Amino acid sequence: MRLSGNVATRIGAWAIAVSALAMGGSAWADPVVLNVVDVAGNLALTQKAIEAFRDKYPNLVSQVTFTNAPAPQLPGKIKAMQGAGRSDIDLVLTGTDALAAGIEQNLWMPLLPDRAKDFPGVLDKYAPNPRKMQDLAQGQGLEVSFMAAGPLIEYNPAHVSDPPKTTDQLLAWCKAHPDKLIYARPANSGAGRAFLMGLPYLLGDKDPHDPIHGWDKTWAYLKQLDSCIPYYPGGTSAVMKELGEGSRDMTLTVTGWDINPRALGVVPAEFKVQAFDNQTWVNDAHFMVIPKGVAPEKLPVLIKLMNFLLEPQQQAMTYDDGYFYPGPAVKDVPLSAAPQHSQDVLKKYGRPEYDQLIASHPNVVPLDAKAMVAAFHKWDQDIGAQKTK
Repeated sequence: MRLSGNVATRIGAWAIAVSALAMGGSAWADPVVLNVVDVAGNLALTQKAIEAFRDKYPNLVSQVTFTNAPAPQLPGKIKAMQGAGRSDIDLVLTGTDALAAGIEQNLWMPLLPDRAKDFPGVLDKYAPNPRKMQDLAQGQGLEVSFMAAGPLIEYNPAHVSDPPKTTDQLLAWCKAHPDKLIYARPANSGAGRAFLMGLPYLLGDKDPHDPIHGWDKTWAYLKQLDSCIPYYPGGTSAVMKELGEGSRDMTLTVTGWDINPRALGVVPAEFKVQAFDNQTWVNDAHFMVIPKGVAPEKLPVLIKLMNFLLEPQQQAMTYDDGYFYPGPAVKDVPLSAAPQHSQDVLKKYGRPEYDQLIASHPNVVPLDAKAMVAAFHKWDQDIGAQKTK
């Protein structure tokens, strides 16, 4: 088959790029512009490291543009671009939500085992719980940060003297205090997602991995809870704003969304959290994925960047201000390796009990891609259809 001149030129550029990287970048001809889109708030953890990569390799990268976007809208946008033969987005930083939707729609470039030689020993780098989360990517992305998430109950202790410890107590409190409990739409909220996927374990549902046929108790419970919830914000930030301003007294949260808003002053520092008596931790993670159709000359730079972000020094930066606690996905990156600012924030606003709670209760991975998409669709249709803003 004869290649067109344009295709042959692009393949030639890619070959030159790969050769240049193999030689440490010295032969790189034209630095590229990388367009990074974040749909998970991950740039709070990784933007400084990405900028450090740009500064370290000016012969590879001339500029990095950063864009934030809502997770539910991104897969459709990428699908439309790919259908038009465009590749405006080079790297996506995503939670399990858009990761799952992209896997379902075949949007992401296969990385493992297809390109295992480009990521030597990467799976052995992950700590045990993050390693389990990496499997959710189905070889189409690499985990870059990890959170032992929740669900947890966060509350204003001035208005809640006896916080719920069980799902029955939570429902009773909500009915006794209508409009004082909210949580965000799970399809665009890590905290809402942890609550949705944690309920089957808390309620003893038939199959926590099957939201359509195994969550009868969960869907019934959510409909009862809906009776005392005023509406569902489109993201966790809006929830924390209302909690901090005092219009709500309680929400469902995760470790990072407890620590970080208090560190930022959005939520008062004295607000508290309560774990469930029969707590099961539904973990969370952020992933790096490359949309199919990315320019060939950019691919080797992206591969080098992804490996760079998994180095211990860059992983230590993911402690950040507690936004995605603890943060690092790879092994042997203690808090003492983090920047001093991160150490100070976590000392002041972290919860000493978290490490013990995480170690003493089961940790599970979220739903796989197909099941997660089905759960989001059913929640949107049956629970949040009339009350999501």
